[in-house]
Amino acid sequence: MAWPVLQQLLLIAAATTAAASSSATTPDGPAPWPEQFHAVLFTNLTNVSIASTGPPLRLHDLYYDWPRRRNLNLIRHQLSGDPLYDVEWNNGTTFYFDSATCRTQQVPVGVLPPGWLADGGAVYLGRETTGGIDCRVWGKADFILYYEDALTGRPVRWNFLDVTGLQQFVMSFEVGVVLEDDDQWQAPAHCFLDEAAHGTNEDDDHLDEWQAAMLFRKLAGAAAAY
Repeated sequence: MAWPVLQQLLLIAAATTAAASSSATTPDGPAPWPEQFHAVLFTNLTNVSIASTGPPLRLHDLYYDWPRRRNLNLIRHQLSGDPLYDVEWNNGTTFYFDSATCRTQQVPVGVLPPGWLADGGAVYLGRETTGGIDCRVWGKADFILYYEDALTGRPVRWNFLDVTGLQQFVMSFEVGVVLEDDDQWQAPAHCFLDEAAHGTNEDDDHLDEWQAAMLFRKLAGAAAAY
């Protein structure tokens, strides 16, 4: 009669192990972003049609500053000495400028909050190794794949699943780093001239980069609002 009792204990132990394993492989949700960080991103726009006439490979210095409700992408194109600035404010205003040109854009969402992905709507898709890093993969709104380090929760990569095929890879991630130089956040004087004065015509050399940046902002904003 001892065997049935032992068998039941073994079954209970197996069920407990299976439940623990299921809990370990199905996390509650993605980690929220830190309120302030600096990340270096590698962006591949090779498959983005609107970037086909501009440099498709670029590095971004991303400074995320949620307490001050601002976000800066300092974009460096391959072999280019003139960086592009994408300065985003929580009122929906974005200034996109370099040393000679500037555009402004109003979007319906402001700076993404730290919980833009973690606060609901994200679907867990399992584990995947990318760049040699074991990641948890999340999907949201049927067009974004978000990869986070399975050990630390740090963002590793995100892909957009629409026709653009836009991909960004996180090369470094420093929590708590703040860009204190206000000059880096301030839009230059030529951003406040009329359109005819600072050249916003369709033939501008940076039109495709500006469109790509706005596309990313709109897609990310849609994911946040989903």
